[in-house]
Amino acid sequence: MNMLMSQCRIEIIRVLRNRHFIIASLVMPVMFYYIFTNTLSGAANDKAWQAQYLISMTAFSIIGSAINTLGLRLVQEKSQGWSRLMDITPLPAGTYLVAKMVAQTIINLFSIIVIFLVGALINNVELSAMQWIGSGAWILIGAFPFLALGTFIGTFKSIDTAAAVGNVLYMLLSILGGLWMPLEIMPKTIRAIGEWLPTYRFGHGAWNIVAGKMPDMTSIMALAGYMMVFIVLSIYIRKRQGAI
Repeated sequence: MNMLMSQCRIEIIRVLRNRHFIIASLVMPVMFYYIFTNTLSGAANDKAWQAQYLISMTAFSIIGSAINTLGLRLVQEKSQGWSRLMDITPLPAGTYLVAKMVAQTIINLFSIIVIFLVGALINNVELSAMQWIGSGAWILIGAFPFLALGTFIGTFKSIDTAAAVGNVLYMLLSILGGLWMPLEIMPKTIRAIGEWLPTYRFGHGAWNIVAGKMPDMTSIMALAGYMMVFIVLSIYIRKRQGAI
């Protein structure tokens, strides 16, 4: 546990020292949210739509950061020999990946706060204090399965391959998971598949919170299951590759 805490602290310090990375990580989610909400301005007077779409775009942005930013950073470090260097240390298998996920969570927290501020101050989204806090906490914690998916993307040997696979997964999961448009308007077959995707379960829990409800147990269990599968798969592949 002490080793895990130390590694998490080191990774957080490394991330916070990279000002350009932090700025880019905060600007991109805000740009996504602003562009999409202004493109679909026809429902601007619908308070419920405003709240739900704020949640959808926040989730969409956080997922992109988790899959692509974390995944590509892991591939880059591996190509630079960092993973090989870590492999000769007494660091337990998985600790390196968990520390990366924790550090990315700090960036996600800043992104959520900034997007929520933009939603409240510019788009006049109105939520209670508990809805703001509850939905933000859900998005922050519920992003861990996608951070775990990012570690899987990080097992690729080529940055180009990792970027291509990450972007395809990012877009498909977001569209089929109902983050761009309600799942209810999609064909029955796609709707049946989408209801079990991690993106839908991620969004569904937050949508429930802004609607004054509690996240359903199905979403909680599904996200936990996805997280365990992605983590185990990432650790297994990295061990086969000879990395930590």
